[in-house]
Amino acid sequence: MEKDQSFHKILSRELSNVDINRTYSSMKKLGTGRTSKVYSAKHPDHDKRIVLKCILKEATKKKEFLKEFHYSYSLSTHPTIINTFETAFETSKYYVFAQELAPETDLSKVMKKGGVGEEHTKRIAELVAFALEFIHGKDLVHRDICLENIFVFDKDYKTVKIGDFGHVQKVGTVVKKIKNLRTAWAPPEVCAALPNEGYSCKMSVDAWQLGILIFACLTGAYPWYSAEFTDNNYKAWVGWIKKKTTDIPPRFSQFSPRLLSLFRRLLEPKPSARAEVKEVYKYALDPWLPKDENDEEININLSCPNVYLPNATGKADKDQKEIVDVLRQNRWTKWRPHMVSNSRQPQGLLARRR
Repeated sequence: MEKDQSFHKILSRELSNVDINRTYSSMKKLGTGRTSKVYSAKHPDHDKRIVLKCILKEATKKKEFLKEFHYSYSLSTHPTIINTFETAFETSKYYVFAQELAPETDLSKVMKKGGVGEEHTKRIAELVAFALEFIHGKDLVHRDICLENIFVFDKDYKTVKIGDFGHVQKVGTVVKKIKNLRTAWAPPEVCAALPNEGYSCKMSVDAWQLGILIFACLTGAYPWYSAEFTDNNYKAWVGWIKKKTTDIPPRFSQFSPRLLSLFRRLLEPKPSARAEVKEVYKYALDPWLPKDENDEEININLSCPNVYLPNATGKADKDQKEIVDVLRQNRWTKWRPHMVSNSRQPQGLLARRR
């Protein structure tokens, strides 16, 4: 069956010129990117707070802005994708569109040393996979799954949503390596691409990033700095999955056999052999972190160097390129894995999905 090509038809439109400071009240800056700023503000017609994504005109063509707005709005019918309102306008310096506000901000701001626990990680992984399945069903690749683009709506992670469609592309589109690449999230085929060399967008990129997301949520760290053989942690991982050694890489030694199987499928170096995002569902009821028969705390491998996430250290890094540049010889403290009973049934969205 052919894909619905009308979904990808991006219409040109006139944008009204708005004085953002006069129209919206109680504005508060939430974040700043290379070409954008994000604010929360009160809507002029009611007291509800919303998000305004402001994209710098001098760095963005209008058609690129309309593309991001189109996919953000069109995909937001899905329950685990951030809701985008039919509000787009321009100011003297920015193109702007409005979205819903996540009360608990994004995962990067709530992440802590030691991660968010097994039960919460599983819930996040399932909901993100559910959103990605929908995106892939539209013949699209998100290309930028990371902590900053997963938005949290409650402290128990019952509702999390994907956002930021600035890098979304149709499957098969030839693109160049993203400037200011999030190195720790990039799959090996993207890391290997030269700056001006084109490569084809594939859904396997999102599957790889989902694997990195699971690792980060469980540990509060990244598995490696970069998926290149110059990185010893990545080199050890590839050697193990290719069965060149029976020694589980130190950064993965704390995980259960079933979780290791899932990582083998998602963090597969060959894009053609990498599993789809729905692979997560097969492992959702299995234990991911081991504990002994007395339900005692498990010590994480203490000799392994840690690549801390920005907020896991309690310090914000001004330069996003340097977030994981420094390997810090800090020790993971022991924590009690949050096990989920094997009798747990799929919840909410996934239960309805099946």
